[in-house]
Amino acid sequence: MSYRALSPLALVLQLAAAVELTKASWDEMTAGKRVFIKFFAPWCGHCKRLKPAWDQLMEAYAGHESILVAEVDCTSAGAKKLCDEEGVEGFPTLRFGDPLALEVTGQWWPMVSQDYNGFRDFEALDSFTKANLGPSCSPERMDLCDELTRKRIEEWMEMPMSELKYKIRKKEEEVTAAEKDLKGFVKQLEKKYDDAVQAQEAKQKAIKEGGLSMMKAVQAHNRRLQRAANGAAQSTAKPAKRTPSRSEL
Repeated sequence: MSYRALSPLALVLQLAAAVELTKASWDEMTAGKRVFIKFFAPWCGHCKRLKPAWDQLMEAYAGHESILVAEVDCTSAGAKKLCDEEGVEGFPTLRFGDPLALEVTGQWWPMVSQDYNGFRDFEALDSFTKANLGPSCSPERMDLCDELTRKRIEEWMEMPMSELKYKIRKKEEEVTAAEKDLKGFVKQLEKKYDDAVQAQEAKQKAIKEGGLSMMKAVQAHNRRLQRAANGAAQSTAKPAKRTPSRSEL
């Protein structure tokens, strides 16, 4: 589908359905919703090819109670910082999930949960949205929470903001510590791998220097000598005696 194929009325309706987010509008537009966001740049060829399907998806979910399908132009002044904070490195980047509010150095920025790497036609995008972005447990939809989660949310909602911020910071520190532990473990594995590679290379070198390379050289030399000898024998061999034909008799 392209804009050229649309009637003027359909084009107006589709453009009206388009939701372009900026850093300033993020909190208001995403509040209480699961989101599916396209981070793009207008000059990007892949973005241009995706545009018709994405516009159709935004139109299909325009005004939805719990799902927001939108886009962020990472070249615009109002959204460039948003893309930087999201860690967007390539275009288009499609992300979905919950817009989590994280407080860092006194400023709030959004973060979308996961990257979408599936097919990019409208049917695939629509099927994915229906299957993965339905209403879920949240402070806005506590009716969808289990009893334990609902009690925790109620407890956190009644906490003073200072205490809640402290608890969040402690949990983030735990996450950072876990990531640090994982990096240390990976580093140890990398060192073991490097040591194993070096040991294998040293072993192979010792085997080759212990005669393998020279044995192969001798083998190749002997084959050349054998071929040369076979050729000389064939050239000096006496021709077989020919039996005269009946006409020659």
